[in-house]
Amino acid sequence: NLDDPTIADPSAYFQPTIYTGNGSTQSIDQGGNSTFSPDFVWIKNRDAADDHCLFDTARGATKLLISNDSDAETTDADTLTAFDSDGFSLGDDDKVNTNTEKYVGWQWLESATPGFDIVTYTGNATNRTISHSLGAVPELMIVRRYNAVENWGVYHGSNTATPASEALVLDLPNATNPDVVTVWNDTAPTSSVFTVGTGGMTNSDGGGYIAYLWAGVEVYSKFGSYTGNASADGPFVWCGFRPSFLFWKNTNTADDWNILDDQRSPYNVADLVLEPNTPDAEVTGSPREIDLLSNGFKVRGTDSNLNGDGHTLIFAAFAETPFK
Repeated sequence: NLDDPTIADPSAYFQPTIYTGNGSTQSIDQGGNSTFSPDFVWIKNRDAADDHCLFDTARGATKLLISNDSDAETTDADTLTAFDSDGFSLGDDDKVNTNTEKYVGWQWLESATPGFDIVTYTGNATNRTISHSLGAVPELMIVRRYNAVENWGVYHGSNTATPASEALVLDLPNATNPDVVTVWNDTAPTSSVFTVGTGGMTNSDGGGYIAYLWAGVEVYSKFGSYTGNASADGPFVWCGFRPSFLFWKNTNTADDWNILDDQRSPYNVADLVLEPNTPDAEVTGSPREIDLLSNGFKVRGTDSNLNGDGHTLIFAAFAETPFK
């Protein structure tokens, strides 16, 4: 009696792919039921303290941004060299292709159907709106000035009752800053635009900006929050699907950002975590354990990073399989 899912095969729009470096050049093929040419690829070395490497088709192959620092975009011809029809191609840079070391590449397709849009714009230091093509209200926005040193600005619709008056920073573990009205100009996004203020994270005069925007699509993606209890019998969070990818942050404390996926952790309990604000290798262990279930996830770890008592944790999840 369940409704048919809008997206029956999530692998047509999002895939995490694990691979082993060869120290030369190689093409990384997706392994899901479907394949697609990705518009946004996020790569991390699981074995070493190498930077998180972010690439998108709006800026082009070899154009590298790093989530764990505030450095400007660099061009590196030995990193991601092409967005292929079924994955991506690599050079021999250590951050993406060290011989025998293990990596993960998270890949998204830009389209209104899965609720993902990439927007570029030039800042003018004046309160303004920026158009997008989602046709729905963005629930997660990650914005970065790419042509100068600057922090990553993050908007999450479940951050608090008034997320547009607050900001999180992807490259820092800081808790929510409730006083940063210059980031989103204290104005929530709409189905056609998002608003930026005068601050450098989103609208410095002459700055070149890239914005990644997601809107929730039922039984494909979920953006929400839960309240921690510091117990191994932690909260259960309904998503309507088995998560393939989880991204979360404790908004009350200076804890790290976290990413877990079902390719690196295919069995429960899942506990192989990477931290977007640090270059650290994969973290494992009971403090950040999660069960990935057919209809959501169950928190098992007790660390404040995942389950701080009484704390609000925001998350983004993308589906492996719809519940139906």
